[in-house]
Parts: sequence; C-alpha cells; structure tokens
Amino acid sequence: MMNNDFSRPDGRQFDELRSLSFTPDYVSVAEGSVLVTWGETRVLCNLTVQDGVPAWMSGWGKGWITAEYALLPRSTQTRTPRETKGLKGRTQEIRRLIGRSLRMAVDLDLIGERTLLLDCDVLQADGGTRVASITGGYVALALGLKPLIESGAIPKVALHPPIGAVSVGMLQGNAILDLNYAEDSLADVDLNVVMTHDGRFIEVQGTAEGEPFTESELETMLSLAKKGLTEINALQQNLLVSLE
Repeated sequence: MMNNDFSRPDGRQFDELRSLSFTPDYVSVAEGSVLVTWGETRVLCNLTVQDGVPAWMSGWGKGWITAEYALLPRSTQTRTPRETKGLKGRTQEIRRLIGRSLRMAVDLDLIGERTLLLDCDVLQADGGTRVASITGGYVALALGLKPLIESGAIPKVALHPPIGAVSVGMLQGNAILDLNYAEDSLADVDLNVVMTHDGRFIEVQGTAEGEPFTESELETMLSLAKKGLTEINALQQNLLVSLE
C-alpha cells in the first residue's frame, strides 16, 4: 500500500516511468545502433554482425548472440576506472544478463552461422543501466537484422517481437517503478524484470538490500513491471514501425 506522505525525489508517481526515447542509427558504421535516453541515463547500443560462430557451435547451422557492457569512466559522479586488468564481477554478470535476454529475441536456428555481438556502453549512469541495455539492445538488433531480412538472407520470423526490461523496487515500504540512482541507492528491494511483449518472463533478478520482502510485495512489484513494460514495448514497436 502506498503511504500518503511518500513522494519520489523527482516528483514522479509510483507507477510512472522516467522519460524514455531512442535515437536510431546513432553510429553510422554499426549494423544496428541506438542511443537510449532513459531519464538521466544514457546507453549506446551497437550491433555487429559477424560471419561464423564460436568454435564450440561450428557446424550446427545456427547463430549466436553475445553482449559486452561497460561503464565509461565519466558516466558516474566520480570517475570509474577502465577495467584493463580483468572484468569486475558486476560487469560480467550484466554482460551475461544482456546476452541471455536478447537470445530470446531471435530464433538462432534461422539466422545461419552468424554471431550477433552487442556492445552496450554507458555514457551516463543514473540507475537502470542494465535494463536500458536490454531494452535498447533489442532495438539495435532489429535495426541490424533489417537489411538481412529485406534481402532474404534470413526470414522475417527470425526476429521475435520486442522484449524489454525495467527495474522496480521497495522504498520506504512503497513499491515503485523504474528506480533512478537516488532511489536505487536507498531501496530496500531492487528487482530487475525482463519480459516478452506478451507478458512472459525472461528473467527476474531480485535482492533484498534492506528488509526482506513478502510474496504480496513481490506480486505488486511484478504488476508494476508489467505495466511499465507494456509502455516500453509500445515505444520500441512504434519506433521500428516508423522506420519501415
């Protein structure tokens, strides 16, 4: 239940997304590129289409999707050093999450032995960088696969309808949608939800950072996530239709 005296730092309603927009073809030389602007968070997603697959997949006749993720040094309030001596655990975990999620967006059996490599670089971080990477990553995938679909190199059905991701959490006993950094740093619960366009779950990552959460609170957070993702999927779809 929402406390009557609760207010969010930026004045949003508890179920309100931050402003979300996509700038397609932000990098002209990438097969697919989009700049995601989500509140004060900025993530650049670039897709590279490569012939061939990892050695362990060679000969299977199917493709692969993998992802890389990085915080640029001044994407944060204080400089984040480049990870030149090995990746931090957080970076590896987010890379794997992005890759797992976006493998649900493409029928890998239909794209041939190609590797789709998605680079997600955080230009400015204000919470939700992993969900922005997944959400923008789908758009970059769609843009990058469009020429292959139009040329008949891969079938149209190889690209599934939009998937997206969003954060939800518990703050001061209240369930809220789309946490910014100020909220995330104080939240008792931080939950990241990845879903298909038709409301099926791909991944749910949840952690109690302050107080454990109840089943009822989990259901409330998932309901908020579904609401937010309906709006996110519509934005993705509207953009892609406008570019046809």
